[in-house]
Amino acid sequence: MENMHAIRQVIEKELQEFELCFTQAVRSQVPLLDRIMQYIVKHKGKQIRPMFVIFSAKLAGPVNMATYRAAALVELLHTATLVHDDVVDDANERRGIFSINALWKNKIAVLVGDYLLSKGLLLSLDHGDYEILQILSEAVKRMSESELLQMEKTRHLDMEEAVYFDIIRGKTASLLSAACSAGIYSVSHDPQLAQQMKAFGEKVGMAFQIKDDLFDYGQASVGKPTGHDLREKKITLPLIYALRKASPAEKRRMMHLIKHEYRNRKKIREVIQFVIEAGGIEYATQQMFAFRDEAFQILYTFPDEPVRRGLEALVRFTTDRQY
Repeated sequence: MENMHAIRQVIEKELQEFELCFTQAVRSQVPLLDRIMQYIVKHKGKQIRPMFVIFSAKLAGPVNMATYRAAALVELLHTATLVHDDVVDDANERRGIFSINALWKNKIAVLVGDYLLSKGLLLSLDHGDYEILQILSEAVKRMSESELLQMEKTRHLDMEEAVYFDIIRGKTASLLSAACSAGIYSVSHDPQLAQQMKAFGEKVGMAFQIKDDLFDYGQASVGKPTGHDLREKKITLPLIYALRKASPAEKRRMMHLIKHEYRNRKKIREVIQFVIEAGGIEYATQQMFAFRDEAFQILYTFPDEPVRRGLEALVRFTTDRQY
C-alpha cells in the first residue's frame, strides 16, 4: 500500500501554494456563501485530482501560476459536480460528513454548485488560460453525458461491458485525464505532451473507477456501505461479468432481485454472493490492473526521477487504496 503522506511530501511546497490559490478562488462577498465555502475548504477530501495536475506539470519543468490555477479549476469543477451529485442522489453524507444539501437544503446546494463552476471558469478566463479551460470544459461535458447515459441504462438494466467502459471513461476518467493534460500543458505549452498525459490520465481514471465499483462488493469500511450501487440499481463491471457467465434462469433471478428487491439487504447480499462466486471480483480486479499497467507504459516514457516515481506511487495508491 502506497503511503499518501510520502507521496504528498514530493510536492509539499506546491500543495501549500495550491491551497492558497483554491481558498482565494472560492472567496465570496455574500456571508452565507462564504460560510459554505469555508465549510467546503475545511472538509475537502484527499485532493487527488490537484495532485495529478501538479505531478503532471512537474514532469515538464517547474510549476507556475498557471499550474496552480489549473489545479484550482480541477478542484472547483470536481467539487461542483459532487455538490450537484449529492442533490441528485439525495445523499445526506459525503466522506462521513454532512453534505451541503443536508445542511443547507437542495436549492442552496444547486446554486453553490453553479457558483463553484462559474468561479472556476472566471479563474481561467481572467488570466487567459484558454487552452486549459478548453481541456476542462470538454471533460465536464463528457461527465454530464455519461451520468445521463448511466441513468438511462440503469432504468432498463441493460448494460454491456463496452457501454460500462464508455460510461466510466466519461464519468470519472475524463476529469482525471483533463487534470493530467492541463497540468503538463501549463508548463510545456506542448499539445503533443498534453495528448500523451491525457491518455495516461484516462487509463488511471478507468482503474480508479473500477476500484470504486469493487468497494461495493467488499467491506463496509470504505465510506460507502456494501451493496450501495446495487441498491441504486447501478450495474458495474463485477456484476456485468457475473451475468455474462450465468445461466439464463440464474440471470433472470438476479435481474429480478436487482429490479424489485433492491431495498432488501438480504436479497442484495445474495446478489453480491452470486457475483463473488462467478469470479466477477477477480475479473474486475484484472481489468483494473490492466488499465493501470497501460498508464505506466505511458509514464515510463518520461525520465526516471523523483517526480515520475511520485506520480507512479500516486497511481498505485488509487488502485491499492482501502477507502
